[in-house]
Amino acid sequence: MQTLLINIKELLQVRKIPVDKLSGKEMAELPTIKNAFLLIEDDLIADFGPMEICPPTENLHLLDANGKMVLPAWCDSHTHIVYAGNREQEFVDRINGLTYEEIANRGGGILNSAKKLHETSEEEIYNQSKLRLEEVMNLGTGAVEIKSGYGLSVADELKMLRVIKRLKENYPIAIKATFLGAHAFPTEYKDNHKGYIDLIINEMIPAVANENLAEYIDAFCETGYFSVEETQKIMEAGQKSGLIPKIHVNQFNAIGGIEAAVKCNALSVDHLEVMNPEDIEALKNSNTMPVALPSCSYFLSIPYTPAREMLNAGLPLALATDFNPGSTPSGNMNFVVATACIKMKMTPEEAINAATINGAYAMGLSETHGSITIGKKANLIITKPIASFYQLPYAFGSNLIDTVILEGKMI
Repeated sequence: MQTLLINIKELLQVRKIPVDKLSGKEMAELPTIKNAFLLIEDDLIADFGPMEICPPTENLHLLDANGKMVLPAWCDSHTHIVYAGNREQEFVDRINGLTYEEIANRGGGILNSAKKLHETSEEEIYNQSKLRLEEVMNLGTGAVEIKSGYGLSVADELKMLRVIKRLKENYPIAIKATFLGAHAFPTEYKDNHKGYIDLIINEMIPAVANENLAEYIDAFCETGYFSVEETQKIMEAGQKSGLIPKIHVNQFNAIGGIEAAVKCNALSVDHLEVMNPEDIEALKNSNTMPVALPSCSYFLSIPYTPAREMLNAGLPLALATDFNPGSTPSGNMNFVVATACIKMKMTPEEAINAATINGAYAMGLSETHGSITIGKKANLIITKPIASFYQLPYAFGSNLIDTVILEGKMI
């Protein structure tokens, strides 16, 4: 089947020569074509260009995008959308003055979600999670990474990963699975870190690898969670089983986790609300993608990733939602892009690059997602009629999406 989009007001993120990622000053440039067409064949981008060279329209399914912008669907490289229930009471607790750490120390936070997940059937978890996935797809997300981490036992971590696998099988969206058994220490291992790490290494990782349930491995490297040394040990074990590291780090404290992540060739380091010069230096000339999660900063009222400092140092940067029940109960990448511009002082060009091509890189999807390139997946956002793409972050509270196309089909 062939579909032809015509009269596109502006086609964004056009890359005739594919790029894996963008860094530093490169991120300020967003190639576009005004008054453009785009041809879709089955699930791929077959051609694009200015309307003057638009192919014949006979026997094609036509979509008139007059007055509308077209851009690649968002690539959200950090989510936790498979979970049970919610943590709305903790939201109220924070309003009443408790910190994220205080809530966690009294049995809330990740341990609260783990308890709810343990008590919920796999079928019910799937039914809850698919609604969140459908929501983010309708908000323009065309590729998403989903982590486990609310299981904290062999059986429950596998239960989460099987739900992720089922979502991947049933929906027209690229899904990458990450094993995050090292999300927190279960209550019974609070004073026995070695025992839980041994469980992760000797039982969880082999079981995940045996069922081929994940491509990535993650850990929450943070004060009060997993130390740098503990994180390194888990990452090394995961690598031996073919899992690629993607690490939570520098959310509340800088403890040397970024340097350790780079040394173990992590694909990404995520959060980065607290950065020091040594962290930025460690990321230079590495293959590790820094990922900022601005809606987490918004929801928890914590600092934002210092994007300008990082971009001025020549680093790349990706944006993701961190969609989870405790610190970011939203998978809206449109809000993430707007918040990056408003609070992190990224330009619209930089934010869109961070949420498309660099987000794809942070999931190992650069060859198939993240730009308007012939041969890539036809995953597209068609906006409502707008004056310019600057309106996307400017009108942060408005839904400016008219149509979402994933794998060549309107959803």
